Amino acid sequence: MSLLCAPQAQPMNSSCPGLMCVFKGYLSTGLVQRFLFNLQIYGVLGLFWTLNWVLALGQCVLAGAFASFYWAFHKPRDIPTFPLSAAFIRTLRYHTGSLAFGALILSLVQIARVILEYIDHKLRGAQNPAARCIMCCFKCCLWCLEKFIKFLNRNAYIMIAIYGKNFCVSAKNAFMLLMRNIVRVVVLDKVTDLLLLFGKLLVVGCVGLGKNFESPHLNYYWLPIMTSILGAYVIASGFFSVFGMCVDTLFLCFLEDLERNDGSPDRPYYMSKALLKILGKKNETPPGDKRKK
Repeated sequence: MSLLCAPQAQPMNSSCPGLMCVFKGYLSTGLVQRFLFNLQIYGVLGLFWTLNWVLALGQCVLAGAFASFYWAFHKPRDIPTFPLSAAFIRTLRYHTGSLAFGALILSLVQIARVILEYIDHKLRGAQNPAARCIMCCFKCCLWCLEKFIKFLNRNAYIMIAIYGKNFCVSAKNAFMLLMRNIVRVVVLDKVTDLLLLFGKLLVVGCVGLGKNFESPHLNYYWLPIMTSILGAYVIASGFFSVFGMCVDTLFLCFLEDLERNDGSPDRPYYMSKALLKILGKKNETPPGDKRKK
């Protein structure tokens, strides 16, 4: 090859017929290349940690807003003017570390599940039935652990919003409170899940069946129907998650109210009058005494 057509001596826009770019491989001796797998794990951990922290922030803010409604003795006079904004500022100022700690615990479990799935995918062809059974047991245990931590974190964030204590103390108090009222917890959880499911199905049904997608310009009208149904389900799940957080927060406040107060003038119930009537309880107010908050 002549010097006039040497690939290394030609500019990028040259028309030399021998000029080409051939990929040989990544450099394997650099610092980044040696720790590339570890950096990928750190990146995935950071992604999970950030997402879980954002979700925890939203749950704690909602819990703070709903708790401010419940613990207002004279409703609606004692309810803050902007409960959601006040809860958001309070959470960012005082509870960021607690939320990050709870999100980190959940993220570590999720990373363990990802690593286990990766190992299972790599060794799937070389495993015997016993190893497959053990792997399935590990995956099932980690799945159950993740569900339990999500449940515990959710209630811990509610207790953080109510009392302002750290994550560990709040998680312990929430768990013990729920265990002391396990029957009520199971019944309320199942009833709430069923009602929220019916609400989602109602929204999805109204969107999917309430609009006529038949048009001469559409060859496959099932595609817009399925797209609308999927979008409606995602949006409905987001909205109904707020109602679910409201139910959980008010339920924990209700349990705390029953354990801390007895309806006497010194320890009156904070629940609404309608709930007092349903439970057959009442606040004993001395004659002529006008309680002030």
